[in-house]
Amino acid sequence: MAEIGKYNTLEVIKERDFGVYLDAGELGEILLPKRYCPEDLEVGDKIRVFIHLDTDDYLIATTDTPLSIVGEFAMLRVSEVNNVGAFMDWGLPKDVLLPFSEQKNRPVEVDKRYLVHLYLDKHTNRIVASTKIDRFLDNTPPNYKSGQEVQLVVANRTDLGQKVIVDHEHWGMIFKSDVLKTVYPGQKFKGYIKEVRADGKINISMQKPGYGKVVDTTDKIIQMMEEQEGFITVNDKSSPEIIFKLFGISKKAFKKAVGALLKQGKITIEPGGLRLKD
Repeated sequence: MAEIGKYNTLEVIKERDFGVYLDAGELGEILLPKRYCPEDLEVGDKIRVFIHLDTDDYLIATTDTPLSIVGEFAMLRVSEVNNVGAFMDWGLPKDVLLPFSEQKNRPVEVDKRYLVHLYLDKHTNRIVASTKIDRFLDNTPPNYKSGQEVQLVVANRTDLGQKVIVDHEHWGMIFKSDVLKTVYPGQKFKGYIKEVRADGKINISMQKPGYGKVVDTTDKIIQMMEEQEGFITVNDKSSPEIIFKLFGISKKAFKKAVGALLKQGKITIEPGGLRLKD
C-alpha cells in the first residue's frame, strides 16, 4: 500500500500532456507532473516517488528528495512564522507546517534550525513537524546486541556527553570519552551499540567495538598504504584528530591495529609514518 510522506514504487497507468498518473492503491491515482518524468517513462513502467500534498492540498508525487520523511527526525530551518504556526524548509516547494501546539517551550524563530519529528496528521493527511521529540520515541527496552550498527541523529549535548536518536526510535548517549569528533545537532551518521543497560538506556560508540574493529582498521591501513606507494605519513605518534579523520577510530584503537600489523610482519614504523613491507 502506498504511504503519504514516504517513498513508494508505483506503476504508471495513464499518460497526459502535463504528466503521468500513478496507481497508488487505496490512495487512488496520483499525478507525477511532467517535470519529474524521465523522457522514456511509459504506461506499465514503475517509478520510485515521494507522495505529499501540493499547495492546493491534493496528493501529488515527486522524484525530488525531501530532507526527511514521515517517521524520521531532521534539523530543519524555519522559513516563515504566521498566525497558524511556523513553516519549515524541507527541500520541497511546499514547506512543512510546525503548528504552535507542536512547538516545545517557546515559539520558534525565522531562519533558525530546529530538530523536529515529521508525522502524518491522520485527519488532514498533511505532513506535520513537531519539536516535542520525546513524544515520538519508544521508552521500552530495545532488543539490540552489543556491536550492532545503528543509524544516529545528533540531538542536544549534556554534562554526560552527546544525546542521539537511535534508528529514529530510541534515545541513546555517546559519553564524553567516546565522542571522537565534533558533531552538531541534526547530523546523521552510523554508530554502534556499546551497551543496553538494565534500565533500557542505550550507550553508543562511534566506532565498532571489539576485535572486528581492529581487523577492519588493519585492512584500511594496508589499503591506504598500497594506494600511496607503500608509505603513509601517520603513525602511533600522530594526533587523535588526524587518526580519526583518516580511519574513523580512536588513537587507542589505531595503535592496536598497528600493533597487530607489526606482529604479522606486514609493516614497519618509521619516524615519519608507516611503511609496507615487500
